[in-house]
Amino acid sequence: MERQGQPVLLVLSGPSGVGKTTVAHRLLDANENLKRIVTCTTRAPRDGEHDGVDYHFLDESEFLKRLERGEFLEHAVVYGKYYGTLKSSVHDAFATGRDILIVNDVQGALTLNKIIREDAVLGGALQTIFLVPEGVEELRKRLESRAEDDKKTIDERMENAVAELKQQDKFDHVIVSGTRDEDYQQVQCVYEQAGNR
Repeated sequence: MERQGQPVLLVLSGPSGVGKTTVAHRLLDANENLKRIVTCTTRAPRDGEHDGVDYHFLDESEFLKRLERGEFLEHAVVYGKYYGTLKSSVHDAFATGRDILIVNDVQGALTLNKIIREDAVLGGALQTIFLVPEGVEELRKRLESRAEDDKKTIDERMENAVAELKQQDKFDHVIVSGTRDEDYQQVQCVYEQAGNR
């Protein structure tokens, strides 16, 4: 998507297992001008994840040092692990005129929303999208089919998801997840409309 004007800052969020990462990969493949901001985490990489591509994988002491230096735009503790978005990565990408995609957990997305809306430059570019499952049982099926978590972890993620789903009215766009193609097409549509404002 080529166009002139202010870049778009797209924040994609939703409960764990809803398909955010899959949609993000499709968006990035389809849109040359869209750059994903790689966030930081202290959790271990999952199979197939790469440092600097999926996340910046930091140990806890390094994360806390950066936090102390004020390097994060937002940070949160999710399932006992730290996650955060570096200020420099957002501002540097935005300064180049490229559109920005941030994929974030619900807590981090809400924090980003609050902070970015108050920023004179970034605030007008922000569009937040909340990807929701058709129902919590559908989400459980997706988490189980991923085969990455034990039952206790899935139960914890489900409990979190119920609370997160109550936050959906705080997002600009709510998309009910269907197939992977449908999810991608709906998010792509929001992105294109944001770029044509």
